[in-house]
Amino acid sequence: MEAALASAEAESGTLDFELFVTERADALLRFAYVLTGDVSLAEDAVQDALTTACARWGRVSRADDPEAYLKRMVVNAHISWWRRFRRREAPAAEPTRTAPPTVDGTAARADAEAVWVLCSTLPDKQRAAVVLRFYEELSYAEIAELLHCAEATARSHVHRALASLKDTLSKEGAEDA
Repeated sequence: MEAALASAEAESGTLDFELFVTERADALLRFAYVLTGDVSLAEDAVQDALTTACARWGRVSRADDPEAYLKRMVVNAHISWWRRFRRREAPAAEPTRTAPPTVDGTAARADAEAVWVLCSTLPDKQRAAVVLRFYEELSYAEIAELLHCAEATARSHVHRALASLKDTLSKEGAEDA
């Protein structure tokens, strides 16, 4: 093997690239595999190194040890790949929060929407009584005055509305289960 390389060098004065690759490609691939630990990465590193060496073969073949020169090129190709990969694939650090997270209000808005949808199923007087009692926080006497009814009737409207809402929610819960 080395005799063939030596005779080719002696005949032409320079080492033939194709002959060198034929003779030493397996050794370079083994070297690259030991370096990278992955067959695919090893093949890529050797391919990059041989591509570069082919373009500069005149200079590479005149080196004291062309194989050592190519091994260094394989190492450099792997380092270049590693740097590109690290730059491209580095995960961003998790941001450090200095203030507690703020509530954006979407959950509260969704809850309020759901309550309004449920209230829309109630009869007008019951809906008005519930809204006045729980949203406006009025007393039963104030609700009775606004609805032009007795205080006991205002209580009855609120009680029946709450019973109806409870019944609707329990039915919906049974349907979801």
